Amino acid sequence: MEKKVVVLPCSGIGKAYGEIGRQAVYELVEDLRPDDVTTTCLGRLMIDDPEAKALVQNKIVITIDGCTQDCARKTVESSGKKVECALRVIEAFKKNRDLKPEGILELGEPGFKLVHILAQRLNEEVDRLMRKEQQNV
Repeated sequence: MEKKVVVLPCSGIGKAYGEIGRQAVYELVEDLRPDDVTTTCLGRLMIDDPEAKALVQNKIVITIDGCTQDCARKTVESSGKKVECALRVIEAFKKNRDLKPEGILELGEPGFKLVHILAQRLNEEVDRLMRKEQQNV
């Protein structure tokens, strides 16, 4: 079965919020929605990799950025694809300030709680966007 949604996290290497975004996408793709959602390396879009560009072209695309620079969203849009939903990790943190990650390599329990909250938020967006697409068919 062909996956309908592509969720792309920022690269944010060495940044706690980038790691939280990536971990939330992995949870979504591997545990919550393996039949509906996929991801790929954002860097592949940055270098105009044909497979990565083809992957996003006819799919619902959600981006998750670790900071306000919105590199994931901007990279997808520079490939010519409209992003249907763009989220930021920092917004989830603002609503859950008690869940401060302990570090970059070791997010700790608070950081992983934030990962789970974000994965659930992404899951809700997948549901919403798939319903919207079905209504437009």
